[in-house]
Amino acid sequence: MSVNTGARRILLLKLLFMTAHPALKDTAHTPVSSQGFDRLLALVDADMRATNQLIIDRMESKVPLIPQLAGYLIAAGGKRLRPLLTLASAKLCGYQGTRHHGLAACVEFIHTATLLHDDVVDESDLRRGQRSANSVFGNQASVLVGDFLFSRSFELMVADGSLEVLRILSGASKTIAEGEVMQLSVASNTETTESDYLEVITGKTAALFAAACEVGAVVADRSPDEQEALRLFGLNLGIAFQLVDDVLDYSAVQARLGKEVGNDFREGKMTLPVLLAYKRGSAEEKAFWQRTLEDKTFNESDLDYAIALMQKHGVLAATIERAKQYGAAAQATLANFPASPIRDAMQESVSFVIERDY
Repeated sequence: MSVNTGARRILLLKLLFMTAHPALKDTAHTPVSSQGFDRLLALVDADMRATNQLIIDRMESKVPLIPQLAGYLIAAGGKRLRPLLTLASAKLCGYQGTRHHGLAACVEFIHTATLLHDDVVDESDLRRGQRSANSVFGNQASVLVGDFLFSRSFELMVADGSLEVLRILSGASKTIAEGEVMQLSVASNTETTESDYLEVITGKTAALFAAACEVGAVVADRSPDEQEALRLFGLNLGIAFQLVDDVLDYSAVQARLGKEVGNDFREGKMTLPVLLAYKRGSAEEKAFWQRTLEDKTFNESDLDYAIALMQKHGVLAATIERAKQYGAAAQATLANFPASPIRDAMQESVSFVIERDY
């Protein structure tokens, strides 16, 4: 038995609506950075629609719970940034075929699988402002459907037929797992260094951004230099993305949008805002971080106090500045390619990543 036709159509409509041409949207009050992202989406609109159709097709299974659970998470929202980068990179390189559709779907399946596993590990109840898949379907189902999506991603890699693509995307999958395990090993440890933190986010987040961009150059059969330029674009963009994410976990904007604030704090994650606040804090403030992060002893007011300490020491602004540096490095790598609408839109997408508040 496969997912019923009605549910399949609803999911497909959701996916297509979320990637609709920006001309169909009200952009009167849309931030400039978001408009730049919409321009990028418009340039690969047909490719994204084909990718979404492939995602729906490859979620099919004779076990009804698999497409039901996977579809729940995929249809929950998100900008499809990682598969979008695969499609944009291929277009930047002048690719005219269809291989990038399968690889973009592969990238999305890897990302979705990691989200399912992460929410189980983190015991998260919310994802993008709604109940997480594990809170709806249970931890066991979430882990196993995540495994299914990883398997589907490898089927797509094999179907592509390129050993180079297989090397890049399988290597990224391994690196993501290493990054997640390393994050566990440094959790709640106030002696974690910025170098440790950078290694974690490079593994768990930036590696997939890098691979998503690099395979776009591979399918277009571009030079090693151009392939490396796109890898570095994705890597730096991914680091910037995670830095901003780590700031947003302590953002009042998130609370106004109905999203849970302070998950990282409660889970003892050693993100850059925490590391900087600890480093710049007094002995009394360091004792607070040790109590909450290492001893996991919380008071009702601790999250508010943690945010106050971050504001006192300017660490949220400092983290955003660091993200801007990585964003500028990402934009600089695109100088290896001739000026074009797709190159300009990719550069503008960096601003969207850094300036987003959702």
